[in-house]
Amino acid sequence: MIARAAVLLSLLLATIGSALAVVNARQQSRLEFTELNRLANERDELDIEFGRLQLEQATWADNNRIEQIARAGLGLVTPAASDSVVIRR
Repeated sequence: MIARAAVLLSLLLATIGSALAVVNARQQSRLEFTELNRLANERDELDIEFGRLQLEQATWADNNRIEQIARAGLGLVTPAASDSVVIRR
């Protein structure tokens, strides 16, 4: 009789322990899924920002814009044909 009660008690404790482990695993799973969604949203925002920065870089590096800055800001001009020297070997 005592052995039977001990077996039943151990099975009850094992069942309760297993149930608590399942609850803990589910909670961890929820927390990890929430973190995954947050990181995915952050990744998407960073991808959008990266696209904007690439567009801005392309705008700033446009050859026409650089030429305008060189002419207006630095006073550079295209050399005349008489100012050019061709060197041949």
